[in-house]
Amino acid sequence: MSETANPFESLQSQIDEAAGYLDVEADVIERLKHPERVLETNLTVELDDGSLERFKAFRSQFNGDRGPYKGGIRYHPQVSRDEVKALSGWMTYKTAIVDIPLGGGKGGIVVDPDEYSTAELERLTRSFAKELRPMIGEDRDIPAPDVNTGQREMNWIKDTYETLENTTEPGVITGKHLASGGSEGRVEATGRSTVLAAREAFEYLGKDLEGATVAVQGYGNAGWIAAKLIDEMGATVVAASDSSGGIYNPDGFDPVAAKQYKNETGSIVGYEESEDELTNDEVLTLDVDLLIPAALENAVDGDLATDINADVISEAANGPLTPDADRILENEDVFVIPDILANAGGVTVSYFEWVQNRQRFYWSEQKVNEELEGIIVDAFDALVGTIEEHDLDNPRTAAYVVAIQRVADAFDEAGTFP
Repeated sequence: MSETANPFESLQSQIDEAAGYLDVEADVIERLKHPERVLETNLTVELDDGSLERFKAFRSQFNGDRGPYKGGIRYHPQVSRDEVKALSGWMTYKTAIVDIPLGGGKGGIVVDPDEYSTAELERLTRSFAKELRPMIGEDRDIPAPDVNTGQREMNWIKDTYETLENTTEPGVITGKHLASGGSEGRVEATGRSTVLAAREAFEYLGKDLEGATVAVQGYGNAGWIAAKLIDEMGATVVAASDSSGGIYNPDGFDPVAAKQYKNETGSIVGYEESEDELTNDEVLTLDVDLLIPAALENAVDGDLATDINADVISEAANGPLTPDADRILENEDVFVIPDILANAGGVTVSYFEWVQNRQRFYWSEQKVNEELEGIIVDAFDALVGTIEEHDLDNPRTAAYVVAIQRVADAFDEAGTFP
């Protein structure tokens, strides 16, 4: 794994690659490579023992040409300014490729949540919410969960914002608990879009998903749900990994039981249906039909890419392949479904949640899943259409061609600067 690949530089490289196929002025492309603003703040929080600790936090608002900024908040020791800038950019083009009327944002706190109590995390979250208060709102910027955050943290932010604003505004944030205005289908949405996109890719490539072998790197929310859903489609999950290592069974294993084991023990390593233990890199380089990277960015660099043996990769994580890895896999004819399409289910159902909050009218899980499937299928069709129109070998470039054009069109329609 590369430790030096800068995610923001990776994003800019992806935009430059697509720009050659677009009739968009160079100065507009340059504008679309940088965030509009970035908040960098220091949060001072009282710990349970009465001492104070400082935490660095960020919120990047990359582009709002197509609608309010949208994007998650992550808690991780590796959160950085460049990381949130990159993630907010990817979100901008993610909302564009699936054609929902939102922009792109992202935030995070430099923290390992495992080292703090629930009470400490609540104080930290509410402190961040106070800093975000002037920036967010259902018509301005709508945060959501990301790595190491979930319904609990979103509810804390919603409650803090509504208390300070003396209002009821469930649409200020998405990924909430159902009782607080959350949406059915939101928890499974990212994993669901990952496998829906994979299904469409297999059909496009003339491959049979029934009996296809699958490896999943990263067994958090997106990874294990992708494993469960792809298993239900008839594929065979033969390997999976988390931060502690990986498991392998050439005959497959039960993804749900593996998740239950992880919940009980803290890791999937040691799961009884496993015949062998693997490293994360070994899981990534298995000879399988479908690889689902579902951990953090830069999981596959140029060196590791030479050992990739999958036919199709569906990116449940954001930025799991470096640009060097992308070029190598393109030459090896690996069909990579880019993150901005594959994992767009999360932001799509967050959009549905926002719509339901605005209307105060809530949908069934069946309706949510049906609407999500339609959007992912349409986005994949647009991707394929662009691949064929420009005779492109790299699906990621095609996705950016579609997405950048849509953002540039919105900018053009807005008229000139005052």
